Amino acid sequence: MKLQTVLELPECKVLVKGNPDREISKVFCCDLLSIAMGKAPADSVWVTVMGNKNTLAVATLADVACIVLAEGISLDDGTLAKAEEEGVCILATELPVFDIALVIYEASGA
Repeated sequence: MKLQTVLELPECKVLVKGNPDREISKVFCCDLLSIAMGKAPADSVWVTVMGNKNTLAVATLADVACIVLAEGISLDDGTLAKAEEEGVCILATELPVFDIALVIYEASGA
């Protein structure tokens, strides 16, 4: 599945677009940044409620394709600007972590 599929989900609001042609490997859910840093698969969609600048740093380090902020969480303007600069795709949704992860998984056709 390509990132474009996730960008088009009606459940998500695109905050930073990223590269729509990037391949997605899987969906990864985690709210502990130290765990995500070591276990988030490259090219994954990382679903979390951790909306701070450290989330962006971990996403860059782990080379995730996209961060989906669940439960209505957002990032401040400075962090969003940095995500744009770094090319990190950021989406937001009101759905709980599990629910949006399931939507993304089902969109992948798996």
